[in-house]
Amino acid sequence: MSSEITLSAATRQNLLSLQDTAALTATTQNRLSTGLKVSSALDNPVNFFTAQSFSSRSGDLSALLDSISNGVQTIQAANQGITSIQKLIDSAKSTANQALTTQLSTSGTASNDYTAAANTVAFYINGTPKTANILATDNIDQAITKLNAAAGDASGPLTIFSKDITGKKIVLNASADVEFAATTDQTALGFAAGTGSTTDKFGTGNNVVGKSGDLTVSGVDTRAKLAEQFNGLLTQITQLAKDASFNGVNLISNGDPTNKLHIAFNEKDTSNLDIQGQDLTSDGLKLKAIGPDSGTNIGVGKFLLDNDIKSTIASLGTASDTLRASSSTFGSNLSVVQNRQDFTKKIVNVLDTGAANLTQADLNAEAANSQALSTRQSLGISALSLANQAQQGILQLLR
Repeated sequence: MSSEITLSAATRQNLLSLQDTAALTATTQNRLSTGLKVSSALDNPVNFFTAQSFSSRSGDLSALLDSISNGVQTIQAANQGITSIQKLIDSAKSTANQALTTQLSTSGTASNDYTAAANTVAFYINGTPKTANILATDNIDQAITKLNAAAGDASGPLTIFSKDITGKKIVLNASADVEFAATTDQTALGFAAGTGSTTDKFGTGNNVVGKSGDLTVSGVDTRAKLAEQFNGLLTQITQLAKDASFNGVNLISNGDPTNKLHIAFNEKDTSNLDIQGQDLTSDGLKLKAIGPDSGTNIGVGKFLLDNDIKSTIASLGTASDTLRASSSTFGSNLSVVQNRQDFTKKIVNVLDTGAANLTQADLNAEAANSQALSTRQSLGISALSLANQAQQGILQLLR
């Protein structure tokens, strides 16, 4: 026959109290060790899954921050490229202005006296063909008049041909490049034949003879060399634009619709920004190299004509305007991306804080709870001992 151990009501109550205290102590110790008040769905399903949702979105946005950061660097690379291209354009403008201030001149006196002879004299002024029909009966003054008339344009004749103090020799003095088309054109006027030091210097308009041996032509070579420098700067502009890439994306190398930077601002890509690339190479900026036929007249180039140089300088100004507009566009986009970058960082912090508030334990409060439970446990043990004193008295009587 089995018998049961019977506990008094007071003892049973104290024992239950100690069991509750032990359970609370275990919970508190778990929170102190893990730092979490909700470590699984069993602790608090609502808080656990809500915090998990916050943490998941925070992770997605944190991953986007890397691509946003790359986007910032790509735009900054484009802006740096624009700044450097502008410096090259400034150098090109300086080169063109230097060419413009380089004075072209042709001067000299014929070696031989002028002898009246029927002849059609062909010559070039800055590459523009001119023709003077001189008769056998024309004296030196009449020949000079016809030459100056031929040298002029719609605004009137030029005074570049004259005679020396003897009145027998023709003198040429022009603020331009003057070259004869053939040897006979030189000798007909008394000028010594020359092979032509400026042949092919500025184009196909004068490929036959060039200047006479009696003439000094200055400025053409200098302008041609400056034109070569200008072309070199255009090449550098194109190369620089093609090198302004970051992470395989170049926003200033071409304006193709497929050349764009896509930046997603949220995990679903419903908030984003597309930045279209632009062609800021020399071709994209409509800057043309200076060649033999680069001027307003076929066969005239290499900075020979002042008007063509001025046109080139104007095109450089337009290119600068294009660069400023592009820089403004990229700068505005950069501001937007950086603003969204800061916003995303703050949203990630908000989500992480929200998840922590739902799951993390207050360690200060839990430490205080642990101390209180320890005291409660000690008091419970003492109370249990007091509840058993009556039974201990009976035991003493039996002894």
